[in-house]
Amino acid sequence: MSAASGRTERTLSREPLGVTVEDVRAAHRTLRGVARMTALEGSRHLSALVGSPVSLKCENLQRTGSFKVRGAYVRIAGLTPAERAAGVVAASAGNHAQGVALAASLLGVRSTVFMPSGAPLPKVAATREYGADVVMHGQVVDETLQAAQQHAQETGAVFIHPFDHPDVVAGQGTVGLEILEQCPEVHTIVVGVGGGGLMAGIAVAVKALRPDVRLVGVQAAGSASYPPSLAAGRPVALDAPSTMADGIKVGRPGDVPFKIVGGLVDDICTVSEDELSSALLLCLERAKLVVEPAGASPVAALLSSPETFEGPVVAVLSGGNVDPLLLQRILRHGMAAAGRYLSLRLRLTDRPGALASLLGVLSVVDANILDVGHVRTDPRLRLTEAEVELHLETKGAEHCAEVRTALSEAGYTLMP
Repeated sequence: MSAASGRTERTLSREPLGVTVEDVRAAHRTLRGVARMTALEGSRHLSALVGSPVSLKCENLQRTGSFKVRGAYVRIAGLTPAERAAGVVAASAGNHAQGVALAASLLGVRSTVFMPSGAPLPKVAATREYGADVVMHGQVVDETLQAAQQHAQETGAVFIHPFDHPDVVAGQGTVGLEILEQCPEVHTIVVGVGGGGLMAGIAVAVKALRPDVRLVGVQAAGSASYPPSLAAGRPVALDAPSTMADGIKVGRPGDVPFKIVGGLVDDICTVSEDELSSALLLCLERAKLVVEPAGASPVAALLSSPETFEGPVVAVLSGGNVDPLLLQRILRHGMAAAGRYLSLRLRLTDRPGALASLLGVLSVVDANILDVGHVRTDPRLRLTEAEVELHLETKGAEHCAEVRTALSEAGYTLMP
């Protein structure tokens, strides 16, 4: 992928990075019987696109629906008896919340999780069911984080950071050990990056055992904090990170993972919202896997520039906790990005049979009508006009062009 596409390349460091492969191996032993060795599923479609084998590491099928339980469990398991007695506290809109709740419950530790008021209800309910005391606070995660840290100061509870702690990084690194065991011939591993805990952990494990493996991190273009941070040589905070991929919507890299990512990861690339939507749709249709936008980010990178990835490739699907309402919107967006969903507005003469004639044109070109909006009374319209808004399911970009051409040839003027 070229620099214009958001790729960052650099020479790898040999400095001590704070987490070692022995830490990851110890975390792996700690997680026995707790975290699942998730499946590695081949993708025929992506393999054909890339031109070499592509497999999906299905952390969306992990307990709690994401990799987060790995790091949370290792972190809490490492607390002293006194620290466990004081309980733990976390702040999260979803995956980390559930990971901490389950890990604490399994270890017999009281947990309090602060969640923003706009957190999806299924995630709030799941966090409570895993045993946490959920406190709704703030409109954005930053406000929620401040409340959780204040709670830790007032009560003595241990704050469990989602990515910026060596134990958390070591726990997430067990994903890398599993990939090497499941796919010893792997050449490239692609991982979504938010704060960097998962990418850092995988990098520590993989580069120690297989330094020849290429590691590629993927960020959402509107929330890509690593490229400017790597350029500056230190973590740099974004003013207003923006992406539908909440799992990688992090405004500033963590100090612990930043040093590791900067030292061991070969590339960082970015993907657009359209590419994330298309990737999520592909995972659902082709792989039969429900994946959240952050989890689909490695697939989005493969779809964006397949020729830049040398296989065998493993793409880590980091999580599958997506709100059903958001999923509905993303799928429609993904269909539009793939040229399979078309929205049109046009005006026609307001006379009996005019709408039926319009729909007849669409029938001839085999466009599936999902929704029709028909407005006859509006100050913008002439007395003899009606406005129609159409939502169509199409077969791809070429079919979209065919639909537009058929309407134009039938005398209809499409509105912007």
